[in-house]
Amino acid sequence: MDAVPDPDLATPLVAWYRAAARDLPWRRAAFHERYGAWGVLVSEFMLQQTPASRVIPHLEAWLNRWPTPAALAAEPPAAAVHQWANLGYPRRALWLHRAAAQIAEQHGGTVPRDVDALRALSGVGDYTARAVAVFAFGDRHPVVDTNTRRVLARALDGRSQPGPPSAHDLTRMAGALPAGDADAATTNAATMELGAVVCTARAPRCGACPIADVCAWRAAGYPDTGDTRRRQARYEGSDRQARGAVLAVLRDAAAHTVGQADVIADWPDARQRDRAIDSLIADGLIEARDGMLRLPH
Repeated sequence: MDAVPDPDLATPLVAWYRAAARDLPWRRAAFHERYGAWGVLVSEFMLQQTPASRVIPHLEAWLNRWPTPAALAAEPPAAAVHQWANLGYPRRALWLHRAAAQIAEQHGGTVPRDVDALRALSGVGDYTARAVAVFAFGDRHPVVDTNTRRVLARALDGRSQPGPPSAHDLTRMAGALPAGDADAATTNAATMELGAVVCTARAPRCGACPIADVCAWRAAGYPDTGDTRRRQARYEGSDRQARGAVLAVLRDAAAHTVGQADVIADWPDARQRDRAIDSLIADGLIEARDGMLRLPH
């Protein structure tokens, strides 16, 4: 028996997105005219594991200060770590600073378009490289994030939640893209948007879904097929919280420098405090010298 082809998701998704997409800075024509692919790259770094609502003010402040890769590369890494503030996962700030230097030195200050060239930049993985190629340059590639994977799992496979990430996700998304580059880019964005605001993990709004009529999960009666994704560790009381507390002290200090003994000296778990400091030094996020800790220079 011949395989049943996947339903057309692109047509209703593109129509819905053009009418209902959130007005986010990185989607505006003026944003692209002012910052180009650099603005998209910065936004993608910031959006990793961070909600859009938290990213927006940080993104605007970052790009006002460093509107080009060369502008960021000209400043020390400490400036990037300080500007990152409380966005979380601060290694992204260092990676972005290194990527800016690579763009300035290896690409004449222009963000490359080729996916392999993008992937060679510090901190840029397969998803970010494809996202920049698609959303900055309009090229035709499948782009898959957590929201996309959920939409595809429900609409095409009838599962309540996606499984662990796999190469199959890119294959399914590639099959859902229409032929034209512009509509393909919009379909990528629309699928992400649907997962973010309608086809959510815990409370999907199926009555507002533009692809409800072709959704396999809906047709099957919304079965609970389980969730095999790895759970994120709790933040409260974690090493991540201790690392964040150390960085907060150094960001706020004069010259971003504090005596090591004075950094979160009252932390309830002394071994965790020391472990956090050691890991930040190992990651290059802070430096230790003569009993002092400082942001990287």
